[in-house]
Amino acid sequence: MKAVTWQGPKDMRVEEVPDPTIQEPNDAIIRVTSTGLCGSDLHLYEPLSPFMTPGDVVGHEPMGIVEEVGPEAGDLKVGDRVVIPFQMSCGHCWMCDQQLYTQCETTQVREYGSGAALFGYSKLYGSVPGGQAELLRVPQAQFTSIKVPHGPVDDRFLFLSDVAPTAWQAVAYADVPDGGTLLVMGLGPIGLMSVRIAQHLGHRVIGVDRVPERLARAAAAGAETIDLSAVDDVADEVRSRTAGRGADSVVDAVGMEAHGSPVAELSQKALGLLPRRLAAGLMQRVGVDRAAALTASLDAVRRGGTVSLSGVYGGMTQPLPLMDMFDKQLQLRMGQANVKRWMDDLLPLALDDADPLGLEQFASHHLPLEEAPQAYADFQAKADGTFKVVFQPGA
Repeated sequence: MKAVTWQGPKDMRVEEVPDPTIQEPNDAIIRVTSTGLCGSDLHLYEPLSPFMTPGDVVGHEPMGIVEEVGPEAGDLKVGDRVVIPFQMSCGHCWMCDQQLYTQCETTQVREYGSGAALFGYSKLYGSVPGGQAELLRVPQAQFTSIKVPHGPVDDRFLFLSDVAPTAWQAVAYADVPDGGTLLVMGLGPIGLMSVRIAQHLGHRVIGVDRVPERLARAAAAGAETIDLSAVDDVADEVRSRTAGRGADSVVDAVGMEAHGSPVAELSQKALGLLPRRLAAGLMQRVGVDRAAALTASLDAVRRGGTVSLSGVYGGMTQPLPLMDMFDKQLQLRMGQANVKRWMDDLLPLALDDADPLGLEQFASHHLPLEEAPQAYADFQAKADGTFKVVFQPGA
């Protein structure tokens, strides 16, 4: 089969790799019909390269049709149409019982002290081949899979794999009070979906970015916007719009790709020059992120407010303004989205023909798998209007 493989920093290639096979009784094999390119994939593209091995198959936002099932794959049947969450979870361990599916004790990657295994996401999360491929093996398929009806276009359901639940959890964790204001830092796919969800829930939303097209999308969704390149201090601008207090809640949808810290950026690039084993060890102990979005979020939130992190951070020794955080009595919530926890909220919206979250018009590009290398480069550079790419294997 064809698959997108990592061959080195900023070196993605579409190659022929062996077809996956059933390895465990609760496995399933799906033929991928659509698969997304996620902002988190850019972390593999460069910052997390010490944890990658040439030939790794990437991607964690797939959906498709079941082609084969193991004898313990639950009620899955050949021909079912399914969305696959980015994490693998068993559904019956203690953590899954708490709906903390990203901490599943059955699939935890204990070698690296990580949570549940993720599709296509480095040694840190199990080195499981990912979904930017023609076929995908799905471990723990009896619980991991989400059945959806045949008929509507893939985009109606594809974003249930990651984007929509990640954004829903981000807004839920932000705990916006009635009549309160939510600030969304970063208007990429997760940030924009957070805007749409918060608007759907009736909140006032302010979105921050520096890319004109992204600001326009947020404005079209009903948010107020702040052009980061047009203000001296984003927190001061937010306070000027919120009676001097700041936003009640903030979603940081940026993570380690944030602009603004030359020292952290240099440290990330320096790690990339070291042998992978040495670089990986250093990142696990002393890695530092570019945290401009996080520090701005902590500044812009009001006293007693909540900051919700949905953007991925990878640093282990990140300096934070703890004195200010303590003095302001802030709450900080974070983590990978527990996808299936939010399906009762999201699946009815995906099934609604009115498409209240705009899922069918969310992607900016639909491309064949062969165009993945250029799509990665364009997505990182924000070139050619690249906002959200959906690959269609076989197209």
